[in-house]
This record gives sequence, C-alpha cells and structure tokens, in this order.
Amino acid sequence: MTTLALNSICLKFGLTIHIVKSWCEHLNFSDKKEAEDFFEENIDMIKAKPFIKWVGWKRQLISQFQELFPKDFKNYHEPFLWGWAVFFNLQREKSYLSDVNEELINLYKTIKNKPKKLISFLESLEYSKEKFLELRSWDREEWGLKNHTDIERAGRFMYLNRTCFNWLYRVNSSGQFNVPFWKYTNPDFIQKENIINTSKLLNKTKAEIKLAGFEQVLKNAHKWDFIYFDPPYDVLTESANFTSYDKSWFWQDIQKKLAKVFKKLDKMWCKVMLSNHNTPFIRELYKGFDFKIVKATRMINSKASGRGKVEEIVVRNY
Repeated sequence: MTTLALNSICLKFGLTIHIVKSWCEHLNFSDKKEAEDFFEENIDMIKAKPFIKWVGWKRQLISQFQELFPKDFKNYHEPFLWGWAVFFNLQREKSYLSDVNEELINLYKTIKNKPKKLISFLESLEYSKEKFLELRSWDREEWGLKNHTDIERAGRFMYLNRTCFNWLYRVNSSGQFNVPFWKYTNPDFIQKENIINTSKLLNKTKAEIKLAGFEQVLKNAHKWDFIYFDPPYDVLTESANFTSYDKSWFWQDIQKKLAKVFKKLDKMWCKVMLSNHNTPFIRELYKGFDFKIVKATRMINSKASGRGKVEEIVVRNY
C-alpha cells in the first residue's frame, strides 16, 4: 500500500502511522478499501488505551515519541510494562510483554483471557474508603494474596490503582501495598468497554505476557526486532527515591546491568530505545548512542519545587 494511502487512512480514523502500518503489514490487505473496512469495523479495539496509571507513565510523552520510534521493525518487546502506552501505540503483530511485578502480570493475563469475569468482579465493588482498606489488607493476611483467586487479585490491583493517592504504586520491604486512599469524583475503576477492547487487542496482536526480568529479552529478541526499555528511573536527588515499584529498588548497579543488555541487543542488530531521567550517570552509561531530550510533567513530589517539567533522555541505537 502506498504512503499516500496509509496517510489517508491515518487522517480518516485519527490513527498514527505506526498503528496503520502495523495492521496493514500483518493483515496484508489487497487494497485501500479492504483496509478501511477493517479499521472501520475494529476501531474501538484499535483505540483501546492504557487503563492503569503510574507515576511517570508514557501517555503524556507519546506525541514526542512518535518521531523517535523506528520506521520499520519486526517484533516488539517491552520488558517494563507499567502502563504499556507504547504497546498501545505500536500494535505489532507479535509483541513480547513482560515485567517483574507479579500482580501487574496477573492483571494483564486476566484481561487477555478472562475479561468478562474481571469486569463482573469489579462491578461488585463499591467505591469507599472501607472497601479500599479491605482490599489493601489482603497482602497482610497470613497467606497473603495466595488466599485469593487470579480474578480477585486482578480486580484488587485495578481498584487500588484507580482509587489510591495519585495512582501511585508503592510497596514496603515486605511487598505490602501502602499507598493511602484518595477521594476522587467517580473514579472509573471498572472501565468495562476498555477492558473488552484491550482483551481483543492483546489476542489479535498475539501478545505474549510473561513474568520475567529484563534480561529475558536476550532470549526472545531477533535481528530487526524493536525493544523499548522504560525502567524505574535514575533518581534526580538523594531524597527523590520515595516510591518503590517492587520489593527491591532499581539501584545503579542494576542500571549498569540494563545498559549491558542494551549493548548486547545493539550487537544483535536489534533496534533499541530507552527512557530515563537526564542525569550524568545515565548519559555516561549510554555514551556513544543517540540522545534525544523530551520534557515530561511530574506532579508527585514532597516539595512543590520538585513538581513541574523535568527533562527525560531517550537513548537509541538507530
């Protein structure tokens, strides 16, 4: 299909060129009319969006990222799932999605395989501080979250994310979620239509979802695959590390291990992109690769002076 036809479809359906190219490549439409019919019929699935929020999630940066993604690549790998805003904006035929957060992985597997059961459980929950504290206490029970089904755990994750303070995910050294309740006006913790559409998208793109560390990407990636790393960021100040995504924090020695994986993938002829804070430490780790600076808004900080626009660095090997 010609570039003109692809751009025409983008304008007609309000989609990015990356999404349109992905579907056109793996479905191999015979002509523009067949492609337009597909997008018309599946537009709700294609426009599914991230349904959980994180501190530092990438949706606000997608407009800046569009020009930074590789124009052509094979499979897609995202070893730090978080909000998956990048996955939603690429939609490759085959995606490898992973993370070390067991509850997050369980949520996405549940959405892919049992969306209606998850929705039913979420619809049974009321929005109140009492219900929030009840669900939050599950990981403090004798057997912890093992007392509950995968559906219940997935619903708990979704509910807590949408009803806690600033959508912050933080656990203590025992792995217990410890963010307080926050009073919002009608928080949408069910997202019925979005869950259904995301389930369709995950299945249609043959997404492989695994509980795994970032090193696993070396076993799955092949020449011309695209890998995007969005790790916990290097801290800007000594006191900035007030959130923990998992039981152990992403200290600088692990940042160094990630940089080694990045360089190995580069030697494998993969296309690799990484986001982080624009710090001297990160610039030194990836010295010799392409750097781009983007602006992100940070609204969570104990001091007002620490909120607002911050610089992020995007590292690429292409």
